[in-house]
Amino acid sequence: MPCSPAPDRPTFADVKDAARRLRGHAVRTPLVESARLNEQLGGRLLVKAEMLQRTGAFKFRGAYNRISRIDETARPRGVVAYSSGNHSQGVAAAAALFGIPALIVMPEDAPAAKIAGTRAYGAEIVFYDRARESREELAEGLAAERGATLVRPYDDPYVIAGQGTVGLELAAQAREMDAPLDAVLVPCGGGGLIAGCALALAEESPDTAIYAVEPAAFDDTARSLAAGKRLRVAAGARSFCDALQPPTPGELTFAINIRLLAGGLAVGDDVVARAMAAAFTHFKLVAEPGGAVALAACLSGTFDCRGKTVAVVCSGGNVDADVFRAALAGVE
Repeated sequence: MPCSPAPDRPTFADVKDAARRLRGHAVRTPLVESARLNEQLGGRLLVKAEMLQRTGAFKFRGAYNRISRIDETARPRGVVAYSSGNHSQGVAAAAALFGIPALIVMPEDAPAAKIAGTRAYGAEIVFYDRARESREELAEGLAAERGATLVRPYDDPYVIAGQGTVGLELAAQAREMDAPLDAVLVPCGGGGLIAGCALALAEESPDTAIYAVEPAAFDDTARSLAAGKRLRVAAGARSFCDALQPPTPGELTFAINIRLLAGGLAVGDDVVARAMAAAFTHFKLVAEPGGAVALAACLSGTFDCRGKTVAVVCSGGNVDADVFRAALAGVE
């Protein structure tokens, strides 16, 4: 049967529908805390551990929700996606569950762990040069050539709704822990995760302030929120947070985020590395750089947790061993 048309903009009802579709397929990841860390911060810090999701990151949620909607007659032509690694693995894994071929456009400098993971789920990979090629144009051309469905990493209503199930779970888990949330901090690249979470939290925890957190060199969402319009990152920007490097906020995501977010925060790579080490020390969790930025904002004092109950999303754990070892050793 043909699937229903995608909504122009996702709503809370779409997030709830995504949760029903994902039930039994996605992991309900834990919300954890450390008494010792709470004492150090002077508040209550809750960590949503999305590195324990299928494929090691939240991206499986949105990918599955989107791919599950593809008309059965279109499935044999496959899907095409572009990503530095977490979306690619989510798409590859979800496509495999439906028996759909997947082709992923990835940067040549993507982490080896993410390349290996994508291949392990059976996807074909086409590499591109970040500095000289447009991944969007390359992927759109390949999708048109094959008649495949393009699964965008964030600017897709079904992808946003699927990512919003993180916020839906978080709100429910906080209630179960008797922990009314003063604030929720979420890593932000193109904005799909935080847009979906904001849709969920605006309904499920309306008194909670929601903040986007980005690497300092890729703070386009923070600056865009302040300016009231989408801005780009500076040319030549660099960060080891490989998962959070879109050059500008998404169109759909920004329309949601400017309406629902309290603001944006930015953290340097040095404090992100320390947050990766802290996640391992206090929670025994492996966080990749992009997955640790929200935690870094709290641990560094960029966001003051004193006297508050704050939840952070640790969005993924797909990190190369040498990068993780360097973080644990305190090497920038």
